[in-house]
Amino acid sequence: MFSLRFAAYLLIAPVLAGSFIVALLTVDLFEATYISIAAIAGAVLGIPAAWWLANKLDKLIQPRA
Repeated sequence: MFSLRFAAYLLIAPVLAGSFIVALLTVDLFEATYISIAAIAGAVLGIPAAWWLANKLDKLIQPRA
């Protein structure tokens, strides 16, 4: 289960961070502090998102008794 959460995190965190950075660049916020905050926010918000996704996938993968 840990490896599933880790794999989900490796996919989700960069997507969230990249989306936040693109959103900042779209509204003309090019300062490095905003970009680094957006990247950190994507990495932090990726943790619960990966946990949630891994739990959903684990329920789908586990055989029913």
